[in-house]
Amino acid sequence: MGWVIAGSVICTAMLVIIVLNFVPPEKKLTRQLIHAHGIAHPQFKRELSSLLGPPILHGNRIENLHNGREIFPAMLSAVDAASRSITFETYIYWSGDIGRAFANALAQRAQAGVRVHVLLDWVGSVKMDVALLALMQDAGVEVERYHPLQWYHMARMNNRTHRKVLVVDGRVGFTGGVGIAEQWNGDAEDPEHWRDEHFRFEGPVVAQAQAVFMDNWIKVTGVVLRGDAYFPALAPVANVDAQMFASSPSGGSESMALLYLMAITAAERSIDLSAAYFIPDHLTQPALLAASQRGVGVRIIVPGKYMDADSVRMASRAQWEPLLQAGALIHEFAPTMFHCKILIVDSLLVSVGSTNFDNRSFSLNDEASLNLIDSEFAKKMTAIFEDDLRRSKLITLAAWRKRPISEKLRELTVRPWSSQL
Repeated sequence: MGWVIAGSVICTAMLVIIVLNFVPPEKKLTRQLIHAHGIAHPQFKRELSSLLGPPILHGNRIENLHNGREIFPAMLSAVDAASRSITFETYIYWSGDIGRAFANALAQRAQAGVRVHVLLDWVGSVKMDVALLALMQDAGVEVERYHPLQWYHMARMNNRTHRKVLVVDGRVGFTGGVGIAEQWNGDAEDPEHWRDEHFRFEGPVVAQAQAVFMDNWIKVTGVVLRGDAYFPALAPVANVDAQMFASSPSGGSESMALLYLMAITAAERSIDLSAAYFIPDHLTQPALLAASQRGVGVRIIVPGKYMDADSVRMASRAQWEPLLQAGALIHEFAPTMFHCKILIVDSLLVSVGSTNFDNRSFSLNDEASLNLIDSEFAKKMTAIFEDDLRRSKLITLAAWRKRPISEKLRELTVRPWSSQL
């Protein structure tokens, strides 16, 4: 009898832990936003600042980095130039030449007296060679893991940090979609080298990026990093208005969903969305449909046959019919895995960062997004988006309806789990 009771207690405890991992700790958005004003209206900027947290700051410079060929050299160059501090948070950190290059660069700066802090997601870095970890730690790099497999983290194992933030000397920031792994190397020239964008920025918004890193660093270590090595005075360097904010299930988990809903419902002319993982939910899909119905041109690029998570592709495609019927144009990127995460609205607002267009990013992961309001930068990113379109296949409603029965059956099996993908 005692064994039966003990077994029941253990099973109940495990069930509670599983439920806690899949139930968000906060109330979710339940009502659809309506179109009230456009992106260019001053009210949009005021609400973006007030509802998402940090204010939109003037005086920033932003540079897009195209694929690993440009991304990794720029990041490593910034690390090599660091003189006071480096803070780095990332989801994917695997082994290989790229992982080794970053470990060496970070270790060398730590040995030179630079204060180096690295925060890795435990799940995302599980493939990391322990020798690289030892190399950094032996050199004086402070390396921490986010939500490692410990009993006191069991109820939060489904909450991962998906943020990708690098800040050097509190003056130069990087964010975007790239992970530290060989898949991102090269120039998306074949299926083994992924297509992605990352972004280098300077100006007052870098302090907000530093605060994003500090958010999880404090959660993991309890230590507050202060002083002008991390938060120097930042003068305007250019003319871009920018804002960087974070979301997590433990605080502001709906911020990312709110950002996308605000941007989509404000759209008056165009929505261009690059989405590595595109699974619209009960609010974002109606928002896209409403935008199409009021005459907004909606263009979406998603991965094609080269996809690292086939279940995500199935769950995504299962939901396309209403969007295609409403006139949205959905394209599948052909050459390789498409990992970009970029939203461009009305040739004015550009949102980049780690956020995918799915419930995991909106509600379960820790994410970070950089919002930019600048017509020139939006114009540049639109040109890049259209270059990706030229290498993508347009999926028509007729073609979608003619997909094989086997594919439709697979979609049915994954659709109930789409909120966790």
